[in-house]
Amino acid sequence: MPDAPIAVIFDIDGVIRDVANSYRRALADTVEHFTQAYRPTPEDIDQLKAEGGWNNDWEASQELIRRYGVAQAPDVLPPDLSFDTIKAFFQAKYRGENFNGYIQDEPLLVNLEFFQELTTSGMQWGFFSGATRGSAEYILTSRLGLISPCLIAMEDAPGKPNPSGLFQALEQLNFPLQPNSTVIYVGDTVVDMRTIQEAQRKSVPGTWLAVGVIPPHVQDRQGYTEILLKAGAWHVLDRILDLTPQLIDGLITKVHLRS
Repeated sequence: MPDAPIAVIFDIDGVIRDVANSYRRALADTVEHFTQAYRPTPEDIDQLKAEGGWNNDWEASQELIRRYGVAQAPDVLPPDLSFDTIKAFFQAKYRGENFNGYIQDEPLLVNLEFFQELTTSGMQWGFFSGATRGSAEYILTSRLGLISPCLIAMEDAPGKPNPSGLFQALEQLNFPLQPNSTVIYVGDTVVDMRTIQEAQRKSVPGTWLAVGVIPPHVQDRQGYTEILLKAGAWHVLDRILDLTPQLIDGLITKVHLRS
């Protein structure tokens, strides 16, 4: 470990894997199926997630279905559609049976060398994601080839921006939280950036930085960059592979110079 400990914790969806044609496709399928009319566009989904409270795509599906119903018939009670029914349809599309659904075609956005470089530089790393453990492990171990990575998934902690899962990941890494330590959380949504802000409010020692990544599906990359910066990102990457140890060192130096 370097004299100043550094931990980099990653979100998974939109950061480690491209979910435009998997999670987001399943979300659009689900909304279209239950409304029988409305298929949300990528821009519709981006706009919802920019609100900062819809990290869970099952809940996002339910909310878009609800909003469509309200817009079409504001004076009519919505149908009795349970969350479990929405979730089951979504999972049948996304996960399928034995991971033969949309998940099998998700492009990876990183490689093993990326993590090996972080390790060689003396940095610790792990994952805190709103994805289910089965989905996250499939990507990290079966697809990417990582061996027993530090992982806090949906089942392990409250949803973001609650920072409990971030703290659990650091505990799993035995990472020392001290005045000269730095924790970086890397994500692609507003709620990811807010997670670091919530962690900072706990008055835990060290420097806490949110780093944004623009997911591949985004068309207005400048606009999305501004959204993440406004939400608290210290720096926004065009792609995750740009997060080199050299860039991390530079970001930490800038933070200390400004403090």
